[in-house]
This record gives sequence, C-alpha cells and structure tokens, in this order.
Amino acid sequence: MMGALLEVKQVWKEYGSSIVLEKLNLTVKEGEFCTIVGTSGCGKTTFLRMLLGQEGPSRGTLLLDGKPMPAEPGPDRGIVFQRYSVFPHMSVLDNVTFGLEVTRSRLLGRLFGGARRKAREEAAAMLAQVGLGHALERYPSELSGGMQQRLAIAQALIKKPRILLLDEPFGALDPGIRADMHALVLKLWKESGLTIFMITHDLKEGFKLGTRLLVFDKPRLDAQAPNRYGATITYDLAIGRDEPALLEEIQGAVTETSRFIHDSR
Repeated sequence: MMGALLEVKQVWKEYGSSIVLEKLNLTVKEGEFCTIVGTSGCGKTTFLRMLLGQEGPSRGTLLLDGKPMPAEPGPDRGIVFQRYSVFPHMSVLDNVTFGLEVTRSRLLGRLFGGARRKAREEAAAMLAQVGLGHALERYPSELSGGMQQRLAIAQALIKKPRILLLDEPFGALDPGIRADMHALVLKLWKESGLTIFMITHDLKEGFKLGTRLLVFDKPRLDAQAPNRYGATITYDLAIGRDEPALLEEIQGAVTETSRFIHDSR
C-alpha cells in the first residue's frame, strides 16, 4: 500500500435542518478495501455520493491526493449500484465500449476507424476478465441478475478508476450467485490495486470482503428531534476474516439504533 489516498476531515452533511452525517474523520490508503455497514437512513449512500463527487460536504474537507475532492464525478472514480445501471438498448460489448467513447471522443461521444476497433478490443478484454467474454453480442434483458451485475462492474472498471464505489451491489442476488460475485470482486481488487468502498447490509459479507470495516451509526439520539444529530463512524476496524464476537457486538448496536429510528417516525 502507498500513502494516504483519501482524507475526510470533520465532514458534515446537512439538508436544511436535517443533519445526515456529522464529524466524519477518515484516512484511507491506496489499495484498501473498506466495507461500510449501518442501519438504513444513516447516510452511507450520501457518503458514497460525496466520494463520487455528486454532492459536496456542508462542512469540513474531503481531500483526494491531498487536494480538494473534485466537485463532479470523474473517470478516477467508478460506481456500481444495487440495480444494474446498464443501457438496455445496447449489446453487452457496446455497453462497455460506450464508456471509452465518452471519455476519449469529443465528437458526439463516438469513435471511428482504428480508434473504435481498439476501444472494442479493450471492452472485450474487460468483459472476458469479468466472465462475460461469451456474451458480447447479447442484450441486458438476456442476462441473469449476476451477469448484469458483472456487466455493470465492467462498465465501472473500463475507465481504469483508482476508486471503486459499490452501493449494495449484491443485495438483490441469490446466495450462490452472490458468492460468485464475492470471488470476482476480490480477484479484480487484488489484480488491479483498486481502492474499494462497499456498502452492505450483511455484516458477514463486510467481514468476508473488506480489509477494513466502517460502521455508520448515530451515537447521539434525541427522541423529540430525531434529525437533530447525524450519523458518524462509530467503529473503524482493521479486520481479519473471522471476527464472530465483534460481529455480534456491532450487530447489536446497529439493531438498537434501527429500532430507535423506526420508533421515532
């Protein structure tokens, strides 16, 4: 691993009078795999959106390589959502080639001649890497859920990002397919040196995949004004592959906060 890639310093995120996140402090080195857990509504996706550049902090500082985080998404950061963000009218190969065309062409996002052939070759190689080399001419509607998510990952990786953001990417998949996707993501991470942030509702998945577990939770609660305080990082753990006692402790804390938020609504 290299030096600090990302620094989060006293970051808050507020929407009007509602505080979603407060006092976030975090330093992440290049090549880390950070899994993120926490109850629904505690700001995990908001945090990913700030890392992507779709939103900025209300207060505090986000630094990438020691410089302010760009205020818009860029090719250095890729994202995969739970629902497959693919183009249904394009073939598998065209879905991935399109990302290269948009990045490299100033003429209506299109490449021609040798440049287009090269882009399609790169896209085909990426699809082979994620296990879709046999499905280049198929359309998303002809793919299973796991195959569509492989396609979404190929779309995110074709621009060679340094940071990959995964927002519950396997939540809608069957257990067997989910295990296959775990193996794929770990393989791609180890081969590419990516820095990964992945949201999951499954603590066991968080421990299995990550080198570091971040728990988002509300340490301060007010039954009369549930939006007065935001969530922050209450656990920041360098993890192994088997932490059953710690898993039980965190599960209890997250469940208690979830119950409080539900009762306050």
